[in-house]
Amino acid sequence: MDKLTISIFANKIFFEIIKEIKLFSKFKIKHYENLDLCANDAEKENQVVVFFDDFADKNEINNFPSILATKSSKLTNKSFSSLQEQLKIPFTILDFEKKIISLIAKNEFKKNSLIHLGGYIIDKNERKIKKNNLALQLSEKEVNFLILFSGSKEPINRNLVLKNVWKYSEESETHTVETHIHRLRKKILEKFGDNNFIKNNNKGYYI
Repeated sequence: MDKLTISIFANKIFFEIIKEIKLFSKFKIKHYENLDLCANDAEKENQVVVFFDDFADKNEINNFPSILATKSSKLTNKSFSSLQEQLKIPFTILDFEKKIISLIAKNEFKKNSLIHLGGYIIDKNERKIKKNNLALQLSEKEVNFLILFSGSKEPINRNLVLKNVWKYSEESETHTVETHIHRLRKKILEKFGDNNFIKNNNKGYYI
């Protein structure tokens, strides 16, 4: 993992304090006054961003790990995702470190749950397929089926799908695979307008 950056948005005093504390010397410390630049860097780099109360009611940040330091006992931004933590003001430096460690663990778990496949992202944890800010809920079988493609450079035949997804023997007389692929193709078409998501030839199915 690249060296983690702790980015402080707007609060210059807190930024100067964190820079001087030896406990955080293993991190890169940055300060931002421009929200767009801060968000853009955080989405591209390995960052945890710290926001304070003034930010809470005005913005929705969901794409990167962040901490909201607030005097309120309740989150004022209902859109915060699992990659956000709240830190009650006043807080200790050890409390702050615990939040950083928690977010690092959550972010690593999330990254490990994502599979890039044919221009889409499969989120194993949420059981969703995503593209261009659209997301489609998948069944467990559909996720397991799509995971097969991520581990193979060759088309996947029907027997392999039966064995690995439905745990059927290769000799089973069933149209389970064909039926589920038909349904999945239809769902992909309706959500993403993609009529060519799962293709097939004489060797099997491929993406």
